[in-house]
Amino acid sequence: MTMSRNIRDRYNETQHRIVLYLLAGLQKGKHYFKSKYIAKELGLSPKEVGTNMAILSEICQELDIIKWSYSNS
Repeated sequence: MTMSRNIRDRYNETQHRIVLYLLAGLQKGKHYFKSKYIAKELGLSPKEVGTNMAILSEICQELDIIKWSYSNS
């Protein structure tokens, strides 16, 4: 089973898209991601990204997701 199929089977569609986005960003050398930029790229709301990132931080085995700042917006 390929990693992409494994990811697709374990997460909902939004989480799947976020994980693939993060993995692609890591391949480009990025280490920090903001929900508002992920949302813009994926056509989601920042709240939707934030909610799913919180879930992924608990269940995602492919990535180590850590909340590192708070937004004032």
